[in-house]
Amino acid sequence: MNRIPLAVPHMSGKEMAYIEQAFAENWIAPVGPNVDLFEEKVRDYTKAAFATATNSGTAAIHLALRLLGVTQGDTVFCPSFTFAASANPIQYQGAEAVFIDSELDTWNMSPIALERALEDAKQQGKLPKAIIVVHIYGQPAKMTEILALAKSFQVAVIEDAAESLGSLYEGVQTGTIGDIGVYSFNGNKIITTSGGGMLVSANEAWTKEAKFLSEQAKETAPYYQHEKIGYNYRLSNVSAGIGCGQMEVLQERVNQKREIFAQYEAGFAKYADTFSNFPRITYQNEIAGTFSNRWLSTIRVDGIHPLQLKEALDASGIEGRLLWKPLHLQPVFRNHRFFAEDLNSQISNAQRLFESGLCLPSATQMTPAEQHYVIQATAKFLIQAGESM
Repeated sequence: MNRIPLAVPHMSGKEMAYIEQAFAENWIAPVGPNVDLFEEKVRDYTKAAFATATNSGTAAIHLALRLLGVTQGDTVFCPSFTFAASANPIQYQGAEAVFIDSELDTWNMSPIALERALEDAKQQGKLPKAIIVVHIYGQPAKMTEILALAKSFQVAVIEDAAESLGSLYEGVQTGTIGDIGVYSFNGNKIITTSGGGMLVSANEAWTKEAKFLSEQAKETAPYYQHEKIGYNYRLSNVSAGIGCGQMEVLQERVNQKREIFAQYEAGFAKYADTFSNFPRITYQNEIAGTFSNRWLSTIRVDGIHPLQLKEALDASGIEGRLLWKPLHLQPVFRNHRFFAEDLNSQISNAQRLFESGLCLPSATQMTPAEQHYVIQATAKFLIQAGESM
């Protein structure tokens, strides 16, 4: 059996028509009908009012911070349990990322820790310019509580929905709930443009400004005129063509991802029923009112260090990946502030997640036989580990 990857691009074949049209009409640069159509397709699917395509999700986050006026000396709150790209753009702006702990239910930003951080900021007389909320591995965060806190303290909310396109919170697409939303179309995401992103908002002026900034902030003039610092952040027409084709199969991909997760859950439950010493596996909780795209199927295992499981799977030709290492534990952010949820615990929830969890293969091309092999290999290791516990 070939090595089973964690997640890889899954082309549908529908992309080629858009790509061939771009080449035939010589629309190769970061402008053209595919870009416009891709933005339209994302708007139609998510019900976002306005959208601006970018060349990465990171670029879209950076533009969101610019739109909100984040600058030198400001602070922005961000979950610690996320990929570094959620926080790096804060540093681009010369602002300070302040990290917020997770809650163990959905693994997302803890409203308890967020409230504590906001109260502290208010006492210090320096509220954050924005709160970045990430929907980790596709599971929506507790947006009702988070938005209520943001409104109470009058702080804007950026939704980092890079991992959650197709996920719903109370029937609404993630990315369209806060002030600004961001999607990613990196090669490992639920759909891809090779590399790409999207900024969405109900504020048309913001999306127009995002487009302007993403095109080097060139003013309307008969010569090159620049009154603001801009960026080369616009998505190419060729890449957008890939995105147009991918959008046609997005809901199918969501259904496939959810089925992969369901098969893992059912498969491990059978082993737990058969072996009394089988370690307890827990999952991200799809809490009431939410619908997760299950971008990556993830597990936590009591009493097992995930690195040992990862190495065992690797020896069997299976790619696993440790959960996100908390950003407040990363050397580059070692001097940044962090607000924990449980002040009585010696370690944070974010660290607890990192030290107990693993991402399992979740590629939508994975066959039932391959997934069965992954379940067997995982269960074999866990049974052996359980015997020594």
